[in-house]
Amino acid sequence: MFSQVLLMQVTIAAGVAVLVTGLFLAPLSKQLDHEAMRRALAIAETTAQDPQIAQGLLTTPPTKDGPVQQEAERIRRATHAEYIVVLDRHWVRWSHPTASQIGRIVSTSPSGALAGKEVMEIDRGTLGRSARGKVPLYDAHHRLIGAVSVGIAYDSVRARLIGVIPGLLAYAGGALAVGALAAWLIARRVQRQTRDLAFSDISALLAEREAMLHGIREGVVALDRGGRIRLLNDEARRLLGIGDEAVGRAPDEALGEGRTTDVLAGRVTGTDLLTVRGRRVLVANRMPTDDGGAVATLRDRTELEQLGRELDSTRGLIDALRAQDHEHANRMHTLLGLLELEMYDDAVEFVGEVVGDHRVTAEQVTEKVQDPLLAALLVGKATVAAERGVALWVSERSRLPDRLVDPRGLVTVVGNLVDNALDAVAGTPHARVEVELRVEGRTVVLRVRDTGPGVPVDQRELVFTEGWSTKRAPVHGKRGLGLSLVRRLAERQGGSATVDTAGGGGAEFTVVLPEALGEPELEPGPGRQPEPTARNS
Repeated sequence: MFSQVLLMQVTIAAGVAVLVTGLFLAPLSKQLDHEAMRRALAIAETTAQDPQIAQGLLTTPPTKDGPVQQEAERIRRATHAEYIVVLDRHWVRWSHPTASQIGRIVSTSPSGALAGKEVMEIDRGTLGRSARGKVPLYDAHHRLIGAVSVGIAYDSVRARLIGVIPGLLAYAGGALAVGALAAWLIARRVQRQTRDLAFSDISALLAEREAMLHGIREGVVALDRGGRIRLLNDEARRLLGIGDEAVGRAPDEALGEGRTTDVLAGRVTGTDLLTVRGRRVLVANRMPTDDGGAVATLRDRTELEQLGRELDSTRGLIDALRAQDHEHANRMHTLLGLLELEMYDDAVEFVGEVVGDHRVTAEQVTEKVQDPLLAALLVGKATVAAERGVALWVSERSRLPDRLVDPRGLVTVVGNLVDNALDAVAGTPHARVEVELRVEGRTVVLRVRDTGPGVPVDQRELVFTEGWSTKRAPVHGKRGLGLSLVRRLAERQGGSATVDTAGGGGAEFTVVLPEALGEPELEPGPGRQPEPTARNS
């Protein structure tokens, strides 16, 4: 590549030098021709003004010893002209450097001068090619009696042009040498920057890079030294939800505020950083490059995170089932003992109490929360809470009709908040978690209170930050996503998620979800059938 770049640049420099030289010589040649013709014309005018020339033409014959020949030769020698020819109106020469030509007809037409005009031209005559000037000749009474033709040898013009060429070539050669040196320096710099790769190698690398970037299942975002996005592969566009319009813009402009932007911009450092973009959980890594930029890679961890949460839920359910199995065995032993002691009434009462407790819990939940998904979640969480020694209550003020627009989203919000509350109060005396679901128009207001240690004031925003957690990370991944997802879901619907201090000193999380309920069904009038809702249709 070094030799090719050097050769191309030297060729360009040489071509420019030749072109400039040619462009300079072309007008110079014309300029020298014009100057020679002007000089010839000036000599001819001076000769025509000499009174001896006009007087001799009128009073003497055309001879080599005549006054016209002698005066014309004197002027020729003084001006270094090639020839001075004086002729009459019949085109007959009265003077000429070659005496034998005197008295003969001129070889080129003097009609222009004999018509009273001044003529400048480059022409060929008996003495060869010359720059000529021709003027009319008048007598003392201003009558046209002939013409004067003066020639400047064209060889002298060419000699002047040739004399200029060496100096011009010297300047051109100097410029070419400077250009060649500059080309060499540039080629050396290109060689170092390209690590001495050939053009074919660079082309192959670019093709391989394009195939790799757009073929891998990881998002790749490249940033320049100014922090602007300069490259996005297909997976990065998909994960971040942006297109080619983001290229050339800073992450803050292309993505908006958030942890994902902070990671890409380098304001958050570390490895395998968790971030949430939309509904996706991403793992990001950022590596600086030698040119001052950076390359960030993004991996989609959404499905893995969901599997991890399902694994956590499954383990919790297994623990709860194991505890229930142990409790069930104890109850069966108790029931068996009562039957063996023939205490039948006590056995019936014991079974009724056990079954009634579960039925009352389910009825209390479904009476206040009419959405089946959310009610099932709370019943299940109540069972798990009881096994962990925590009392889970649904507030008496709770009322939630079966008109949720996005029940799965609210299930995610409630599940995350209840799980965090159970973790916070588990193992503490008089552990209690209260869930309140209220409706204000079409807005759902969710509050989850616990009797735990609460959240310090300086950490009330940090708890909603992706990747931030006070809990030990599980074996399948990292924590710090639940509350972040809660806030994201709330903000996506135009709502909010905040944390404050509960009445008993614990934490109280409040989530406001505007437009979370659908329009209520209209009461059917006479002869009108109720329209099916999206749920029962």
